[in-house]
Amino acid sequence: MTQQTVSSELQADRAALTDTVERFARSEIAPHVTAWDEAGEFPRSLYRRAGELGLLGLGYPEAYGGTPAPYALRMDMWVALCHFGASGGVLASLLSHNIGLPPVLAYGSEAVRREVIPPVLAGEQIAALAITEPGGGSDVAALRTTARRDGDDYVIDGEKVFITSGMRADWITVAVRTGEMGAPTLPASHGALPPEGAGAALGRPGGGAGSKGASGISMLLVPGTSAGLSRSRLDKMGWLCSDTAHLRFDGVRVPARYLLGEEGAGFRIIMSNFNGERFGMAAAALGFSRACFDEALAWARQRKTFGTALVGHQAVRHKLVDMQMRIHSTAAWLEALAARADAGDTSPDWVAQVCVLKNHATQTMQFCADQAVQILGGMGFMRGTVSERLYREVKVMMIGGGAEDIMKDLAARQWGL
Repeated sequence: MTQQTVSSELQADRAALTDTVERFARSEIAPHVTAWDEAGEFPRSLYRRAGELGLLGLGYPEAYGGTPAPYALRMDMWVALCHFGASGGVLASLLSHNIGLPPVLAYGSEAVRREVIPPVLAGEQIAALAITEPGGGSDVAALRTTARRDGDDYVIDGEKVFITSGMRADWITVAVRTGEMGAPTLPASHGALPPEGAGAALGRPGGGAGSKGASGISMLLVPGTSAGLSRSRLDKMGWLCSDTAHLRFDGVRVPARYLLGEEGAGFRIIMSNFNGERFGMAAAALGFSRACFDEALAWARQRKTFGTALVGHQAVRHKLVDMQMRIHSTAAWLEALAARADAGDTSPDWVAQVCVLKNHATQTMQFCADQAVQILGGMGFMRGTVSERLYREVKVMMIGGGAEDIMKDLAARQWGL
């Protein structure tokens, strides 16, 4: 098979996937998002529907109910879901398994993988990741939730906060301290690409720490039914239909077989999630930017002022052009980095570019949401418009997965600056 044939097949697959996701988002997400935001959640049945379509399993092995897929395909799913669904809350919770499951897939035993992964990819269960604590965010090595070995179990005590899908999760991948806490050091970033989709988790740490601070961290998988686990719902500025929780672990006993990897290897596991997550957030931001542009253009064409449509005014046309300029630059950068990742490039330069692309893409989203609200005028301030919702949601996109300043610092380190 020639390279041209492979490329043609990939393009056909990408077009077909985008079409499937667009129809799913337009019919089963977009019409309901305002009501779901008011309710503070979306139906669990949406997970099952996404699972039936194969969207939850994209990028996972067939042995566990998934479909192996290159970055180019996963990118198209994220962009289309956000473009036509236009809800960061749906994105965050529906795809929270993509930050909760990769450590299970990479470091769990075969028995644990088969117990956990298939029902999650089928949409029957929900997975989440819990790292951030009330006393810290980006400084992963400062976490204080402890897990002590007691016979065949680990006993967990501590708290986690800003946990996406934390209220409904059936499985929670939790960062714990099984060793002594060393002195904190500056953030670092490394790790291979995980077999994941996207999913920005609120309050995800943005970096990590050096060997001393991180040496005592481990990862444990906690069943959501565990005794001693309590959950409190958190209210947010945006992502209203995504449940976000404060978790408390009060003597929670977890079988030792749910340890992921070795004791003390948790920091490396955490870092292995970051590159794919940040790329996915950039793709999501592109989709949201396009959603803002679409609404602004449609409004500008039908809304008349002083006898002419808004789009007939040069100032409005220039806003739309500025939006497109940023959208196209983000799309081109995403395509380039996806191609490099699919070719096996995980070099320091690729990691650095993912960091700054995440900044660029979320800044594009911020600009497009702001300009769209301005073009819509009073309607842009009203609940129920896409632009108003995404205007509120953009800030968490700029924080989750690594805040802007941390992204810059990590990129500088990768580039040796």
